[in-house]
Amino acid sequence: MIIAGVALTVLLVLVVGIAVARKIDGDSANYLVAGRQLGIPLVAVALTTAAVDSNATVGNTDLSSAYGFWAGASLAIGLAICLTIAGLFLARPMNRMGLFTLGDFFARRYNRSVEVVASVLMIFAFTILLAGNLVACGFLLEYFTPMPYDVGVVLAVLLVLAYTIGGGLFSDAYTAVIQAIITVVATIVLLFWVMAEYGISIPAGMGPFDFGQLTDTSQGAAINWATLISLGIGDLVAIDFMQRIFGAKSPEVARKSCFIGAGFTATVGIIWALVALTASSVLGLTSDEAPIMYQLLDGYAPALLAILVLSGVVAASFSTASGAILATAAVAVRNIAGVRREVEPGHADPLLRWTRVAMLPVVAIGIFLAIRVSQTGILLTLAFDLMLACLIAPFLLGLFWKRSTSTAALVGAGVGFVVRVVLLVLTPTLYGVPNDLLYVDNSLVGAGFDGWATLVAAAAGVIAFVVTALVTTSDPEEEKDLVTADVRAAAGGPAGAAEPDLV
Repeated sequence: MIIAGVALTVLLVLVVGIAVARKIDGDSANYLVAGRQLGIPLVAVALTTAAVDSNATVGNTDLSSAYGFWAGASLAIGLAICLTIAGLFLARPMNRMGLFTLGDFFARRYNRSVEVVASVLMIFAFTILLAGNLVACGFLLEYFTPMPYDVGVVLAVLLVLAYTIGGGLFSDAYTAVIQAIITVVATIVLLFWVMAEYGISIPAGMGPFDFGQLTDTSQGAAINWATLISLGIGDLVAIDFMQRIFGAKSPEVARKSCFIGAGFTATVGIIWALVALTASSVLGLTSDEAPIMYQLLDGYAPALLAILVLSGVVAASFSTASGAILATAAVAVRNIAGVRREVEPGHADPLLRWTRVAMLPVVAIGIFLAIRVSQTGILLTLAFDLMLACLIAPFLLGLFWKRSTSTAALVGAGVGFVVRVVLLVLTPTLYGVPNDLLYVDNSLVGAGFDGWATLVAAAAGVIAFVVTALVTTSDPEEEKDLVTADVRAAAGGPAGAAEPDLV
């Protein structure tokens, strides 16, 4: 019964996603940025569902129950911080530029080399993010059906691909409305049911006001701060968030939508963490055998509640996976392969065609990573851990500091990447769980360095960028391209329209 109910939700999402695909009308502008015509409701909902994914729900509950409130809730709170910062400083200027992908920013601000390097790094990070959302779906099908985990992962991504490949950002935005309604309603009902049945019970030292989780390294403070900083700042270089900001019909719509998305994201994440702590305290559930939320819903909750909440998990996973597939494929085709939009009558738009084709290898890599590292929550943080180390300085300083140079961007990204990968290889745990990804047994680094590795790599990347920028000369054309596009858009013209190399 539970799986049948969830299947009906998936069917509804598929029908809506496929139905709105007709809005694409053969134009990659409609496909990638929804014709830049999305209003506050659609943009806010799309940003919320991009943030409230399976990592911020299922991953959140597993980490909260095992290590405390801040270990799990930091996933959602970090994403809410990111959206708040984006609303305050980034949404309006990024929307005004009239970009198609976040890779376009690096192309316009720096040079072709930076564009390619930044795009490769963003693709790498977002295939990790995609994998994190497939993990929760794979576990769900394995737990509630006889289906093996691997098969569940493949089935989930094929369902997401079925509507994303047809309708792009339009399908993503419209299905996000359904997904957001299900997720928010499920969260509220879940909270009230837990309160009515068990109250809110928090194990000693693991609650939101037990700040030792943020000040005492023995309680995981370094890991919790690394999570908050990776997601709060590193997630600003998020190609799926930015894709939705680019699709907003005005800079003000983009700004307000970020704030709304931040509020919903934080609220949902906090509620799920409190539910997990109660399940751990009252029922003694742990995530050793299966995700703690699946155990709670299967063994204790009414069937209708289980259907609603699990539908919310699937909806959250699908929305983020859809955005990750779309944005990653677009960056690969537009910013690495160099395919541009073609809008002449009688010609098929190559950017649209090849973006759809590129989704297939993106999905294949996501499946491989989901099977290789079957951890909820951890993959989300790792994705933006890499962005924090490699691209946060070229992005933020490139937007606001005129001394930024292409050489600095390459050096900063290179140093950040090398330091982060070396520390990843040497550190035996990854955000509190065994490092099954790249660990090489050694006596140089212990588990106590977990969390600090994130901060050290980020500092190395930023310092390398700043020092290099101070000793190298900026090409005047780099800053000119960015400002010209921004001023043109602010004056009411189509930003980028007179930039044939970016169309």
